[in-house]
Amino acid sequence: MPGPRPRSGRAGAWAELLRLPALFTVPGDALAGAAAAGARPGPRTLLAIGSSLCLYEAGMALNDWADRAEDAVERPHRPLPSGRIRPAAALTAAGALTGAGLALAARAGRPALAVATPLAATVWAYDLKLKHTPAGPVAMAAARGLDLLLGAAATGGASRAALPSAALLGSHTLAVTAVSRRETTGGSVLAPLAALATTGALTRLVGRRTRLLAGRRAAAAPGLPGSSPHQDPSRTTGALLTALGAAYAATAACPYAHAALNPSPPLTQRAVGGGIRATIPLQAALAARSGATTTSLLVAALAPAGRMFARRAGMRKVSIT
Repeated sequence: MPGPRPRSGRAGAWAELLRLPALFTVPGDALAGAAAAGARPGPRTLLAIGSSLCLYEAGMALNDWADRAEDAVERPHRPLPSGRIRPAAALTAAGALTGAGLALAARAGRPALAVATPLAATVWAYDLKLKHTPAGPVAMAAARGLDLLLGAAATGGASRAALPSAALLGSHTLAVTAVSRRETTGGSVLAPLAALATTGALTRLVGRRTRLLAGRRAAAAPGLPGSSPHQDPSRTTGALLTALGAAYAATAACPYAHAALNPSPPLTQRAVGGGIRATIPLQAALAARSGATTTSLLVAALAPAGRMFARRAGMRKVSIT
């Protein structure tokens, strides 16, 4: 009896090129940004999420277009070197998705567009020039941080209050990207060790809840801490932060430790996947840290949804390279 056929159709090739399971790590950027700005998510937040998704996918398509010669040697199974997608089609998709992302940001308002424009520029600079330079991880971290600020700018019109959350998320992304640079060759002990240390530091920092201004509490959605007279906001938020911090540490730390002990390509790839998946509980913790419990739980729900989608799509491996 014949076994299951591989996902070799056109739709499957595009799903692989665009790394669809990784999309579940994107909406939490804008939602955490809105929470950090003390604003309730609304239609402009949805526009920011749409912009983020488009720009993220533009980066994925452009990444494989820029690396098509390298992938022909190291990853010949990928859509471009295998011939399932033409390079011109991938480049066209990257351009179209970038345009769509900027258009959605413009609909969200001038502050959002002012953040989305350097975000798009950073994505293209990383894929075309910076990826294989020492500045690569920094550029990737900047892109994630800007993505969080995009949600803050679109929702609240100001992003200064979200800078600490953007810095924490960017630090995590910097660590993951540094590990990913040896994804196919392995051999790096320092990168996963540094990522492990970063995870510990971020877990500690995220656990320190920020103090919300009175005006932020007034703007908070129903169901956020302080909305119920029968609920202790500090206790509820503290318990949620502890749980999310533990989830973040468990998701990222174990694969990093394994890769540090045995920096083989398979374990390095697993460490990168763990770091990417850990983005969601980190985003949720950042939202909870700002007092947005409901938003935090919504972001946390993206993690099981992403795992379910990956299983059904037969795409369990996730990569940012």
